[in-house]
Amino acid sequence: MSENNETNSRSTDDSASCETSRRGFLKTGTAASTVAAVGFGTPSLSLARSANAAGRDTIKLGLIGGGGRGTGASIQAMNTQSGNNVELHAIADVFENRADLAIEQCTSEHEGKVKVNADSKFIGLDGYKRVLDSDVDLVILATPPGFRPLHFEKAIDAGKHVFMEKPVAVDAPGIRRVLAAGEKAREKKLMVQVGLQRRHEPIYKDTIKQLQDGIIGDLLVSRVYWNNNGVWNRPRSPEDNELQYQLRNWYYFNWLCGDHIVEQHIHNLDVINWLMQGHPTKAQGQGGRLVRTGSKNGEIYDHHAVEYTYENGHKMFSFCRHMPKCWSAVTEFVHGSNGWAHLSEGTIYDKDNNVIFQAEFDKKKKHDGHQQEHHDLFASIEAGEYVNEAEYGANSTFTAIFGRLATYTGKEINWDECLAKGPSLANVDEMTSFDAVAPVQPKADGSYAIPTPGADASKLLGFEKKAPPRKKGKGKGKGKGRGNGKGKAKG
Repeated sequence: MSENNETNSRSTDDSASCETSRRGFLKTGTAASTVAAVGFGTPSLSLARSANAAGRDTIKLGLIGGGGRGTGASIQAMNTQSGNNVELHAIADVFENRADLAIEQCTSEHEGKVKVNADSKFIGLDGYKRVLDSDVDLVILATPPGFRPLHFEKAIDAGKHVFMEKPVAVDAPGIRRVLAAGEKAREKKLMVQVGLQRRHEPIYKDTIKQLQDGIIGDLLVSRVYWNNNGVWNRPRSPEDNELQYQLRNWYYFNWLCGDHIVEQHIHNLDVINWLMQGHPTKAQGQGGRLVRTGSKNGEIYDHHAVEYTYENGHKMFSFCRHMPKCWSAVTEFVHGSNGWAHLSEGTIYDKDNNVIFQAEFDKKKKHDGHQQEHHDLFASIEAGEYVNEAEYGANSTFTAIFGRLATYTGKEINWDECLAKGPSLANVDEMTSFDAVAPVQPKADGSYAIPTPGADASKLLGFEKKAPPRKKGKGKGKGKGRGNGKGKAKG
């Protein structure tokens, strides 16, 4: 991924203002953590931080979750070219080899900025606590998403600024927890950014602004896709117990991943939520397992199709599929009363398919949002501009969970009811060692129970979803066949 090589020249006054903002950022984190620990009024303390040769503040990072995305996010944070020197000072992962690989890869990209040593590398399910107890300023949360609500809540309690990967939860209680922690972060003025990187890509920003300004009239229908071959699969090791196996193969267990509609397709769903400036209120759908059927594939589906309805009547048709040798697409479209748009391409057409808008973009950085979101975060820190993306991160995550509930249950479901009553998939708070019992257990043949639409609806929703009463016809037709509503049925 490309670095942003542009630098901003600032006047002496601007530099002084930014220096104050950076120190304010560090001071906010320390004050919040002190309040959390001591429990009384805000102290007037500032972090003691060494400055680099250019006289810039150092922001200390802590990484919780040393997999590919956590490693990538750490490197991208250290790539940023704001007025801050960003260094990695602590890491936690449940597996030591993952932590070691993350340190190695970060060091290869940023030798001299990786300050992790034996005393700041923490291994195990409770290793995150040690990172939060350290003097880092900002934590990157990149474990499997089932742990995200717990880690986010505790990070805010500890007074840490947060970058957290999407999705931010896998169930309704997790979403409620993230929303509450997001409000607490706002009260404490702690920065929160969520890894929904399309919101930071100019091609999307410019296109969505045009659509919201009415270039194609009323927005009636959208179509979103995440269709590809699927992801990795990690074989069971003889040394692993059931919990360890599921943690290594986390993508295939809902308590850790949420299914691929949540873990990946969230990006496309988020684009339409952003466009519509809200979230759906109803959903119904269907899905299942046709190709990815073995026990190594855990309990998730390999395809989902969902019809979402927004409050204003807008329909979003959502499709995600993990099947090799099929049509692949990861993109979004929207259709309006006067035209349509291909959002990921930044192209808007009129009714006659003439291009009426094309977003400008650097071809080398067309979809470089993973890096751009970090440029934006640290630029906001430098400028003293408060950022908190927790609410829309939670809403887009629940949009994906909402879709999973629709396909798993086969019911038409309501947002408010599902968010308020949805059950927890696991109690990860009590999971502090590999001796814990995995929330999902295999059957005698080694396979896992697969959600069955209709039959499993009440269990999955956490409440009884009664079928609507059948409407009585106006006619008096008798016999078999299709009635015409006006009398005798016609066979």
